[in-house]
Amino acid sequence: MGANLKISLQEAADRLAADPRPKLLDIRQQAEYDLVRLPDAILFTDEIVEEITQGWDRDTEIICYCHHGIRSLSAATYLAEQGFTNVSSMNGGIDAWAKEIDPTLPQY
Repeated sequence: MGANLKISLQEAADRLAADPRPKLLDIRQQAEYDLVRLPDAILFTDEIVEEITQGWDRDTEIICYCHHGIRSLSAATYLAEQGFTNVSSMNGGIDAWAKEIDPTLPQY
């Protein structure tokens, strides 16, 4: 299932520029999130996981990202297993985003 959940950086950028915007889930630790994050990103906490799985429409468009794309792919896979039909993982994570899409973002 994992490979078909990956989307390119450019596809993620295009979707995030669209209206309506997809939900953007940051699958990193609080310290990483505090250091740098994409606009409107929601930190993937236990409370958010509960809110998502119990309250979000299963057709909600969700893009997950992390530092390099590994944790976000696991999270996207988990959400797909919970019945979410429009979930993806941003290939390369915020590290690649900062290099290819928005070089003004700090890298770590």
